[in-house]
Amino acid sequence: MEEPLDIVIEDPRWEAAGLPALAAGATKATLAALGLDPACFALVVMGCDDARIATLNADFRGKPQPTNVLSWPSDERAPETPGTLPETPEPGTPDDPAELGDIAIAYDTCMREAAEQGKPMADHVTHLLVHGLLHCLGYDHVDDADATVMEATEVRILASLGLSDPYS
Repeated sequence: MEEPLDIVIEDPRWEAAGLPALAAGATKATLAALGLDPACFALVVMGCDDARIATLNADFRGKPQPTNVLSWPSDERAPETPGTLPETPEPGTPDDPAELGDIAIAYDTCMREAAEQGKPMADHVTHLLVHGLLHCLGYDHVDDADATVMEATEVRILASLGLSDPYS
């Protein structure tokens, strides 16, 4: 049986920050808000530092600097028409969950951004994990119409967790 949520801790500061519990909460809330059974989907979340995410950002996006979160969807799920919802992924089973993709999140950048925004680190990390998972589910923000859909979905999911609108 595959673990639906695989947490890889490369930077031990993520243990103290509670990344496993934050990732579990963000994943469960996101999938539930979209009508998906969390037990039927697999996701990998890696907690790393700025050096590691800068390397990944350079390798995969051609941007050799740190960022807060990166995601790699297992399949292309983006809608063809901007401003519409992505296609819903086919669920697996609890014994064989469907792969959604991988997310990497950088401790240093998250800590700095949370401090700059005057919000708890856990709240900021939860938002970024929801954001990364939505990317794995085909949501995007390159186009204004898609950004509107993605941000509204994020706000709704975060509200279900008792967190305020990060875009207000």
